[in-house]
Amino acid sequence: MYSSVAPILFCLGYLSRTGQSQPVNQTTSDSQYSIDWNPTYEYSTFSYYPNPSKTYATPNPKANSTTYYAPHYTDVAGSLLGNISTTTWGNWDHSTKVNATDSDDPYGNYAWTKMWEDASIKNYTNSALYSTTVTPTAIPSSDLILPPEDSYSFDDTLKFPSGFIFGVAGSAAQIEGAIADEGRTPTILETGTMNDNKSNDYVTNENYYLYKQDIVRIAAMGVKYYSFTIPWTRIMPFVLPNTPVNKLGIDHYDDLINTCLEYGITPIATLTHFDSPLMFNQGNFTANSTLFNNAGYDNDTFVDAFVNYGKIVLSHYADRVPIWIGFNEPFLYAGNAVGVKHVIQATAQLHKFYHEELKATGKFGIKFNDNFGVPKDPTNEDDVAAANRFQELYLGSFANALFLGKDYPDSWKDTFSDTLSEFSFTEDELKDIKGGADFFGIDPYTYTVVSAPEGGIEACAANSSDTLWPYCVVQEETAESGWAIGYRSQSYVYITPTQLREFLNYIWDTFEAPVFVTEFGFPEWREAEKELKDQVFDENRSIYYRSFMQAILQAINLDKVQVIGALAWSFADNWEFGDYTQQFGLQVVNRTTQERHYKKSFFDLVKFIEDRR
Repeated sequence: MYSSVAPILFCLGYLSRTGQSQPVNQTTSDSQYSIDWNPTYEYSTFSYYPNPSKTYATPNPKANSTTYYAPHYTDVAGSLLGNISTTTWGNWDHSTKVNATDSDDPYGNYAWTKMWEDASIKNYTNSALYSTTVTPTAIPSSDLILPPEDSYSFDDTLKFPSGFIFGVAGSAAQIEGAIADEGRTPTILETGTMNDNKSNDYVTNENYYLYKQDIVRIAAMGVKYYSFTIPWTRIMPFVLPNTPVNKLGIDHYDDLINTCLEYGITPIATLTHFDSPLMFNQGNFTANSTLFNNAGYDNDTFVDAFVNYGKIVLSHYADRVPIWIGFNEPFLYAGNAVGVKHVIQATAQLHKFYHEELKATGKFGIKFNDNFGVPKDPTNEDDVAAANRFQELYLGSFANALFLGKDYPDSWKDTFSDTLSEFSFTEDELKDIKGGADFFGIDPYTYTVVSAPEGGIEACAANSSDTLWPYCVVQEETAESGWAIGYRSQSYVYITPTQLREFLNYIWDTFEAPVFVTEFGFPEWREAEKELKDQVFDENRSIYYRSFMQAILQAINLDKVQVIGALAWSFADNWEFGDYTQQFGLQVVNRTTQERHYKKSFFDLVKFIEDRR
């Protein structure tokens, strides 16, 4: 309760600046409005608002022609790849021991089965609903009714340029399941320590058998691009050069690509998404790792083996797939400085093969992770230096050579000076590597507040036992003001569109390459605990997506940054590396029935794009 009249009158706009009371209908020299205490009211016959007319998502039209970006496989196989042998293998069941009789064949069923036996998969089950490709069914019109309109709106004056790529993404390890079916062999994701006491990737979304239905559902929403990954061990079960190619794997992705084209979707393919073959690293993610995880990129045989695998895949599919990504977020799985060097070498070699030998007309690039490091105090030199170091380690370590033909950043070389001779490049090598990627892919989910550590960066960088080494910066989600950096999701993601725009400017100005937002997404808070009707009404995810797309529009139109496209992560809730509760998807997935349900954010995001083309 207020104890005097004056504060109440002030709230009504009754007092003048001098504190003298004024009649409310008198206009003073410094007043911009007056209050009418006697408005006119009218009675009328009440009636309920009518229901708004139903509107529906616009599906893609069926394709009646195909655009080709490279020669067909049969036209280049012999000249570029030499003799390639193909074979088939069956499915592995944990309850069945090795019973094949071809033990003398190094690539036969006995050897294939033994790879699974030796992997010692924990708690393996293949009890999925499907064991063969499912014929797709049409999407009922009732599923495509647009959700209610918001009471707020986003600026619609800015437009996307012609040819802007908008699509949705997923990765094989997170959606396919069928890990031991049709010839696939183990990857590090089936045996890694991340799976201890956590959910596994054995079934996930059963997309390996449901891919046709998933593509039909994407097309029904009017999405024109679908980004997927091709598992190395599905194509080459024995991984190394001069080993047999899996015909069932080749046929599977061939049909997946053709199904995309049939439904008016342009495919985008990634060669590896954390799912390295187990043979490069027996599930020990920390082995010889000074960064995050070690996926065996530092193995002596890795570059030749990966490039061979990449050539086989590109030769088969580049005629119909115009956009390729070699590595997904390699910093998280490179393990160490040698692993970083191998990623750079493999990317540049495949880029050269794609353009110079295959003579393909599409694009071959790479995508990085980096939650943009923003200095806690941009006027503080130490914080600015910390932010620069943060970007240099995450991005410059790879991108300096690939995009600028420059050596590693000094911060990188100084930190790993003891192994400099193992990962350094000569001037001639840098000239050859420069231009080794056509676009700079980035997965900018949010941003990070960065500041210098107590004692300074240099002291930390020189001390490998420091708890902050090798990054040697303080990372926070609280701004200098004390407020959180944005509205938080179920995980590390915050809604931070202003910093996304800043980040796109940083990449464009620093690395002088077209920018491709290859992933961005938002898992609603505790979404998995909600009823279905509340899961699909995902307002905060919708705000996240549209505010980020608005930031991309501003970067393109106002800042003149070349952003070529954006891919939403993910087209459906999936396996987030040991977790199903972080639901990044634009569709809910019922884990018992595998049914999919569109979320509000999917409709809102597609409409946002189409309204601004």
